[in-house]
Amino acid sequence: MRKMDKDAGGNKVRVWRIAGLAFLIAAIACTVVACAGKARQEEAKEQYESLAELTTTVEPTPEPSSEEESQSSEEVPEEVDPMKELEDKGVTIPEKQVDFEDLQENVNKDIYAWIYIPDTKVDYPVLQHDSDNTYYLNYNLDGSRGYPGCIYTENYNAKDFTDPVTVVYGHNMKDGSMFAGLHRYSDIEFMEEHPYIYMYTPEGLLVYEIFTAHETSDEHILYAHNWFEEERVMEEYIYETRDVRLMGSVQREDVEVESDDHILTLSTCVSNPNNRFIVQGVLLNGSEE
Repeated sequence: MRKMDKDAGGNKVRVWRIAGLAFLIAAIACTVVACAGKARQEEAKEQYESLAELTTTVEPTPEPSSEEESQSSEEVPEEVDPMKELEDKGVTIPEKQVDFEDLQENVNKDIYAWIYIPDTKVDYPVLQHDSDNTYYLNYNLDGSRGYPGCIYTENYNAKDFTDPVTVVYGHNMKDGSMFAGLHRYSDIEFMEEHPYIYMYTPEGLLVYEIFTAHETSDEHILYAHNWFEEERVMEEYIYETRDVRLMGSVQREDVEVESDDHILTLSTCVSNPNNRFIVQGVLLNGSEE
C-alpha cells in the first residue's frame, strides 16, 4: 500500500513537471511570436514613415514677368486652374507630390491613392485588393501578416472616387498611427482648424471638406444603403449623418452637402467592438462622373 502511494506521488510529480515544462515552452513560444509581431509592426511603421518623407515638397513656380505673361496669354488660351479655384475658396493646398509609378512598381501594385490630413499621422498610401476585401485589414505593404495593416478601400468602391460614398478603412493603433488620429475630430475646435482631407491620385488632388465626425454602428455602410444607387437613399443618409442627436456627433453646420455630392467616409475602430468612429467630408473639386 505504501509502495502504491509512493508510485502515485511520483507520478503526480512527473505530471506536474511535464505540465510545467509544457507551460514554459508555450510561454517562450508566445513571447517569440509577440516579439516577432512587434518587430514586424515597427518595420511597417518605419516603411510608412520613409514613404511619407518621399512625398516631396513641390517648389513654388516662379511668377512670370509681365512681358512673359502677355506673350503666354497670346499664345495659349487661358485655362481654369483647379488648384487656384480651391485657393480662391480659401482652401490651403499642401506642397506635396506623390510618385505613383514608383510606389506601384517598387512598393505595392495595389497602391492607387494617397491620403493626407495635416497635424495628424494620417499620411499614407491607399490600397485596394482586387479580390479579397479584408486582405489589407490583416496584411502590410510588404505582404507580411499582422498590424498595422494598410489604409484601404473595398472593391465595391471605384478607384476614381466617383461613387456617391467612398469608404476608407484603417486601424486605430495605440501609438497614434494609421487612423487613430481621426478621433481628434471628436473635438469641434480641431475640426474647424483642420477642415480638409487631401486625397492624391495619379490624375490629381481631390480635396474634401469635413462636415461631421461621430461614433456609429459597425454596419457595412455601402451594403446597408443599397450602394447609394438611388438619390432618395443618399438624401436620407445625409439627413442621418447630420442628426446632432447621434452619440458624440460633431457637426459643421456651415458645410453644405447635397444628394448629388461625393462623400468620403474614413472609418476606424473604437473600444466598443460593435461600433466604429467615422469622419466624413464632401468633395470640393474634381471627380466628375
